[in-house]
Amino acid sequence: MGYHLAGFDVTGVDLAPQPRYPFAFHQGDALAYLAEYGAGFDLVHASPPCQRYTNAQKIRGNQHPDLVAPLRELLTALGRPYVIENVPGAPLLSPVELCGSMFGLRTYRHRLFETSFAVPARHHPRHLAPNAKMGRPVGDGEFMHIVGNFSNVPLARDVMGMPWASRDGLREAIPPAYTAHIAAAYLAGRTVVAA
Repeated sequence: MGYHLAGFDVTGVDLAPQPRYPFAFHQGDALAYLAEYGAGFDLVHASPPCQRYTNAQKIRGNQHPDLVAPLRELLTALGRPYVIENVPGAPLLSPVELCGSMFGLRTYRHRLFETSFAVPARHHPRHLAPNAKMGRPVGDGEFMHIVGNFSNVPLARDVMGMPWASRDGLREAIPPAYTAHIAAAYLAGRTVVAA
């Protein structure tokens, strides 16, 4: 949504159906789609599955493929500006970290972004507000931790700025404020180059 708000025509690709996705959508393998159609896009944003890099999966001992390296190789070969998003712990190169508190959101939701263009850092406020305990109502002054089987989907939609999203969508989502910030940086860089 952040890219759309910045003026981009957005196309999404995922292995799973995404009936609530509000833009053009292709169901299929993202790497195969990129290999065939990626050169036709002005900017490519890729969010490979994060499960390999999350602390929860390390505890469970589940195995998940490392898709960051092959994705980066493909994006580099395409020669298009790109963004790779993932969670802290993912092997991204010189990533910018974004947090909900940077955008006035009531969730911390740290995400890393490797970009092929400059994205300015934002002030990262200290985390003074506690996260509400999982499954319990979010109290005054608490931030919402939107993972797992969190409670209060309507509040999570408001916190994330995603009124259309399902519980599953919210769990996997990047707040639109993050991608709007990245889109603005990309567009500002293009303006400087064109000037």
